[in-house]
Amino acid sequence: MTPPSGYAADVPLSQPLYGASFGAGIKRFFQKYATFSGRASRSEYWWSFLFNGVIETILYIAAVVIAVAGIDPVTGEPGAGFMLPLALLMLYSLAIIIPGIAVSVRRLHDAGYSGLLYLLVLVPFFGQLAIFVFMLLPSSPDGARFDEYPPQQYGYGPYGQGPQGYSSYGYPGQPGA
Repeated sequence: MTPPSGYAADVPLSQPLYGASFGAGIKRFFQKYATFSGRASRSEYWWSFLFNGVIETILYIAAVVIAVAGIDPVTGEPGAGFMLPLALLMLYSLAIIIPGIAVSVRRLHDAGYSGLLYLLVLVPFFGQLAIFVFMLLPSSPDGARFDEYPPQQYGYGPYGQGPQGYSSYGYPGQPGA
């Protein structure tokens, strides 16, 4: 499903952006840094997951390459140069903990589940596997109850108009999507 041109600009930040492009997904990830309410589409979640994974992998590889290149031939110890990319990796990882949890909670909301299910990540292996499966689930109309403007109160939903004249963007595979 290819969104029409200008689509990302038309969707308010309080609503999920279905069919988000890579850039739009990353932009919304950082714009909604600590927003746990509302919803996030699968594309928003997975683009941010990919972006953060690539950044962390690059920083890790840089630390390993610098450590290997700076090995002292006599003692076999790495030089101190690998500490910079390692410190950057740690800082970046700490910086994206909150938005990572926030986008995961919003993604659970979009699938129609409570964000408290994210606490399953505390269960070794099986909890993380369950969250992975939840992140793969399609959007659900039930997720609209987590919106800032619930459909029952404002007539917002897959077939109605939202507040301030925003049209509903529907759900993938449904009329109006």
